[in-house]
Amino acid sequence: MSVFQPSITTIQQNRLKIQTTISSVNKHVLPAMEQVLKLKAYSSSTIRTYLNEMTQLLTIVKDMPADELTPDMLKRYLIYCYEKLGLKENTLHSRINAMKFYYEKVLRREKFFWEIPRPKKQLILPKILSEDELARLFNALNNLKHKAMLFTAYSAGLRVSEITALKIKHIDSGRMQIFVENAKGKKDRYVNLSPVLLDILRSYIKNYTPQPKEYLFESEQTGTLYPIRTIQKIFQTAKGKAGIKKEVGIHSLRHSFATHLLEKGTDIKYIKDLLGHFNIKTTERYLHISKKALINIESPLDDL
Repeated sequence: MSVFQPSITTIQQNRLKIQTTISSVNKHVLPAMEQVLKLKAYSSSTIRTYLNEMTQLLTIVKDMPADELTPDMLKRYLIYCYEKLGLKENTLHSRINAMKFYYEKVLRREKFFWEIPRPKKQLILPKILSEDELARLFNALNNLKHKAMLFTAYSAGLRVSEITALKIKHIDSGRMQIFVENAKGKKDRYVNLSPVLLDILRSYIKNYTPQPKEYLFESEQTGTLYPIRTIQKIFQTAKGKAGIKKEVGIHSLRHSFATHLLEKGTDIKYIKDLLGHFNIKTTERYLHISKKALINIESPLDDL
């Protein structure tokens, strides 16, 4: 290889590997799909998901032109995914959405999937931590920066990606608000800034070395966004030290925030806005796990 030839990135290597498993008659599918996804400004994670799901179809059909597949053929493929591959409902929904995007948005076929029934989604309730478990979790944190991260996640109900994207200028102590910029769905929002969290953040910024310059939580190696995986590991380590056995991740802090607000009497419409949900039905999941509605219900066993 010439020293003047640019090296191939890991992403390019992965794409090259994928392309070798796809028949020449379908080599155009993924590039065409990726182009339209980018033109429509889909998020990088959605683009990855859709391309991966479409790749699964292309590897199955082999030399059969994907552009000529009929709804009946695709329906049989989805039944195969469900019965033979044992794919879960959420994965099937992602696969249907990817296929729907290609045939409707790229090939411009109108309502191509109207006759394909979608599997019913399983209702999975969010897993939360009790106030006692939260206290043990936070007390298990000795590192000031780590404590500030997890306190921010719980007190403002933020996603882990939103924590990493927070900048110092987003903390408005005058109005006691946190500005969450360009979050999921490219949506900005404001959330409350807890006085307790403000004290923790001030202590962290003042005493931690090196002090952050732009982002609230910066990588000490690069000075840029703190790695999401590292924050997830910080949570898991603290959970282990706190002796919490529940199978929960850092997203449980966001779930706990919403549930505890609901139990304290906060209107669910306000919780929806604080969480940045587009649909109230997403927020209504917390009604199923809140103990507020159950607290006055007595078991028949108690009267025996």
